[in-house]
Amino acid sequence: MEDSVQSGGKQPKGIKRIFMITLVAILVIGGSVAAYVIMDKSPKEKYFLAEKDSLEFLTGQIEKRYQSELDWSEYSAENPIESVMELSAEFNDPSGESYGLMSPEQIINNSTVTMTTAIDREEKRLSSKLEGSLGGFEIGGLDVFVTSEKGMVGLPFVEELLQLKGKDFGKLLSQMDPYTFTGDEELDFSMMFDGNNLLSDEDIDYLKEEYALFIYDSLPDSAFESTDETIKVANETLDTEKIAFNLSEEELKTILSELFEKMANDDRLKDIIQEQYQLQTFGAFTVPQSSVLMEDADQFIADFTAGMEEASEEIEELSMPDGLNSTIWIHNKLIVKRDFEVELGPNEDEMVTLHLNGNHLMEEANQSFTYEIGFKDAYDEGTVELTGELSLENGEMNDSIQLSAEDVVLSYESSESLDDNKKDFERRFSVDDGYGFVGTLNWTGDASYDADQMSSQHAFSVESPEVPQDLLTLHLSKDASTVSSVEIPSDDQVKDLGSMNIDELMMYMEMELYPQFEEWMFGIMGPGF
Repeated sequence: MEDSVQSGGKQPKGIKRIFMITLVAILVIGGSVAAYVIMDKSPKEKYFLAEKDSLEFLTGQIEKRYQSELDWSEYSAENPIESVMELSAEFNDPSGESYGLMSPEQIINNSTVTMTTAIDREEKRLSSKLEGSLGGFEIGGLDVFVTSEKGMVGLPFVEELLQLKGKDFGKLLSQMDPYTFTGDEELDFSMMFDGNNLLSDEDIDYLKEEYALFIYDSLPDSAFESTDETIKVANETLDTEKIAFNLSEEELKTILSELFEKMANDDRLKDIIQEQYQLQTFGAFTVPQSSVLMEDADQFIADFTAGMEEASEEIEELSMPDGLNSTIWIHNKLIVKRDFEVELGPNEDEMVTLHLNGNHLMEEANQSFTYEIGFKDAYDEGTVELTGELSLENGEMNDSIQLSAEDVVLSYESSESLDDNKKDFERRFSVDDGYGFVGTLNWTGDASYDADQMSSQHAFSVESPEVPQDLLTLHLSKDASTVSSVEIPSDDQVKDLGSMNIDELMMYMEMELYPQFEEWMFGIMGPGF
């Protein structure tokens, strides 16, 4: 798209940015408002209620398939858990030749790695130990301990633990680069225990209430029209309610312009965006406002505000001759067919048409779906197809999903048996690039969950026309259970790196750490090291 815009040579200032923002906003209009609808029976409410019910149905199907895993994840987030994972491999040399004790086959088949980890997310304490053997060489002495204030590492060639407190991190950095770092920067180790939630519940509720409802209220009732229609989905004839959602070019531009203006003036939204930017950029690194590193974050928000203001003013320069058209067919409160299309561009010579259409038979025991997502402009066109057959009945689950784009085909197949909290499974991930490369990742195993403990066994192998399935198999076992607490070593067992200045730290590494490392490696590898 960028090449075609540049070739026109008459593009208004900032139109590319507005164009991309508009595409995102159209998707928001088409979907995210489904979380906030009034429970009445007008076509407008029915449209978004069906979106909401369909999403909840699909979420429920996932929960049925993986309820035990979801329950264990929730339990382990609220209780101290110790888990032991062991990794090993099995290699079958296709040549059948023997190279003695140090052959690749002997090394791989006699190697194991075990990681024992205990974590208490509530108390923000973690301990981890890595040990094992590599072809007869023993591995051990690698330990990690983390609390909300500090991290400690134990190395096999050093008696004491190496410690760094989060509050001391900036002090070391400022000695290496005093222009960039003030010395007040800190590492927030507690982020390791907060899970994967990027947005807080309060931020999520704010965005839903402030923007989902805003867009929903902006949509005119006259844009929705309901009729009855009988259609065929996956060889089944269904009586449906067809709801067409059509926005004219002027209506769509008005809504988008008001949306961009609202975003440009929303200080709470900017705080959320800046916080997410800092998390993605700095991670657990807490940066004070006085640091030059904050200039990037401030500039990012300034660019966002300018972009929203520009988009609000220049949205009229976009061409959307047919507006936005989205039609859904509802059966038993769920969407069984949809058709979405929009055409837009900076001018009539550089239009892009986007479409999404598909069928989805949603039943408790079986699902069948076919979706097509595509685009077309003056120079190119393409489609992505997603098809699937899913079944879950009497504890037996069989799923098949395929994603196709031009010559590339990605496939997933699974056969699983559920019996209370016990699961046996076979899963296959395949790729065919259409040019001769075909490969499959096989994943088989079992798992059991029993209140405060779980165990699982997994085997992974790769196969292709050139690689036999039994050439190399990775085995992973995991056992986890509740523990009373997570033990952290006392301060008298540590070497506090944060209490040193940069010269002392370099001296310690050169005079103590590195010589001890060399001695340790010499003991393992021998004189040839």
